[in-house]
Amino acid sequence: MTLMNKQLITTSEAQTIAVGKHLGEQAFDGAIITLNGDLGVGKTTITKGIALGLGIKNTVTSPTFTIMKQYDGRLRLTHIDAYRLNGIGFDGDIEDAIYQPGVAVIEWSEHIAQSIEHGLSIVMHRVGDTCTITLTYDHTYAAMVEGL
Repeated sequence: MTLMNKQLITTSEAQTIAVGKHLGEQAFDGAIITLNGDLGVGKTTITKGIALGLGIKNTVTSPTFTIMKQYDGRLRLTHIDAYRLNGIGFDGDIEDAIYQPGVAVIEWSEHIAQSIEHGLSIVMHRVGDTCTITLTYDHTYAAMVEGL
């Protein structure tokens, strides 16, 4: 499988949300988006944009303590924060949620990488107000990324 990469630079929360909104507008049923980067880099911010692109009206917040939240829009958004799952394992509910109909967004996905077969990988790195967003994907996700 051939992987493609695209790198974007954002300098504001609004720009990061706009990237997410584009991805949400182009998202398809069964899409899996993994988000990795340091604390406070903007993983939940980009997820807010994805939710907007899916037509979700609810306020999206980090599921840090609940592990998973779901929102209904054009497609259901399953937002997972796997930070607290590092090294402790988890039951099948999380894995089932990743592969149910809709779009799965997984923050700190490296903590459950063994459960994720494929997807659009987003790695974020922030220095000051500048956020570098690196997207890695295969042909399945090319249409989602096109136009960014």
